Amino acid sequence: MNIRLKTRSSRIGVVLPHSHHKLTAAKPIEKLPLPEEVIIPLSQHIGAPARATVKRGDKVLTGQKIADSDRPVSAPIHASLSGEVASISSLISPATGATIEAIVIKSDGEDKWVELTPTKDVSSLSNEDILKKVREAGIVGMGGATFPTQIKLMPPKEKPIDTIIINGSECEPYITSDHRLMLEYGEEMLKGADLVRKVLNPQTSFIAIEDNKEDAIRHLEELISKLNLPFQIVPLKSKYPMGAEKTLVKAILNKEVPIGGLPMDVGAVIQNVATCKAVYDAVYLGKPLIERIVTVTGAVRDPKNLLVRFGTPLKNLIDYCGGKTTAGGEVIIGGPMMGIAQFDLAFPVTKGTNCVLVKEAQVFAERDCINCGRCVEVCTMGLMPTLYPKLVKKGRYDECKAAYVDNCVECGACTYGCPANIPIVQYIKVAKKELARRAQKK
Repeated sequence: MNIRLKTRSSRIGVVLPHSHHKLTAAKPIEKLPLPEEVIIPLSQHIGAPARATVKRGDKVLTGQKIADSDRPVSAPIHASLSGEVASISSLISPATGATIEAIVIKSDGEDKWVELTPTKDVSSLSNEDILKKVREAGIVGMGGATFPTQIKLMPPKEKPIDTIIINGSECEPYITSDHRLMLEYGEEMLKGADLVRKVLNPQTSFIAIEDNKEDAIRHLEELISKLNLPFQIVPLKSKYPMGAEKTLVKAILNKEVPIGGLPMDVGAVIQNVATCKAVYDAVYLGKPLIERIVTVTGAVRDPKNLLVRFGTPLKNLIDYCGGKTTAGGEVIIGGPMMGIAQFDLAFPVTKGTNCVLVKEAQVFAERDCINCGRCVEVCTMGLMPTLYPKLVKKGRYDECKAAYVDNCVECGACTYGCPANIPIVQYIKVAKKELARRAQKK
């Protein structure tokens, strides 16, 4: 039975940027026409990149596995349309600057699928069966983290899980892809979430949604009652970054995830609503992960929510939405707080792409820190962000580590309110990358 809880808040997460959700919140999902070719990166997840299992000239079908890895933390990659492998090339990741391998498939215009094997009786599946299907479908966290889902559903025995939180908060400005998914694929999402619950067997199961999505809350309440599922909806105050995993754990369970730890360290697992829908597709329909909902918004003539095949160039999405307005300049994958600016609109949509934001390019000169303390006030992790730029500029990376830089979730709240225009998160990324390089060298 569903129990609707009173709206919960938290003392952390006090940044209130304008949401801009109204641009697309009422826009139904549309299918983007298939491109003439797709560019499919083989590293669309945290962990080891997949390796191509096809070669140039091979004919492939939609949904066919084209890359995989024998490493435990990884995920297979599937063809997002049918056609011929035109090349196996490389491209530059805008997030890391690293060179990544990619498979280019030229469409045959027919979109012929591999034969799918739907599950006739889902209730007969063991947990191992479900995990195998999730892994083979190439599912990763679709809230942005892209951690392989099957690994997240296999916590160590010494860390029993008593709570799962299905994350539908979607707190980042502009993005409404999860909102529309809950409205249009709510039943499928809930059935996928119930499979997550079956595997982890928690005592309590929550669905977290910000209270500015009242229509989604009402809709899921009705579905939970209809399907007789043991989920409790938790309406959360609409503020940024409410959707961050550690913030959710604090807001809902009033537990602190230890420094350097994960929610499983306090008995919790968080799964995004789009991930749950992908779990449904994999287990019920036998369908691999080859597409996702993407919000295209900002300075475009007709903002939309689109169902997009992976590998589709960003330019196709923008053109389908009428192109940029005169104000349109910068293109960002993701939202304005955590997104990554793009230098090439030929770069493709991947498993982690939930939004394409076009905005007017604004360049502000970085000035010296004035020690106002705003970044400290808004830090969701209780850190001192003002320290990191100063330490990085002096190459004092060990002191960054001592100041718990690795515990930063890179939400961007500190940078958002900085009156000196210091790109604090970028300095934090530099520190993390250098510390990781040193650790690897050791």
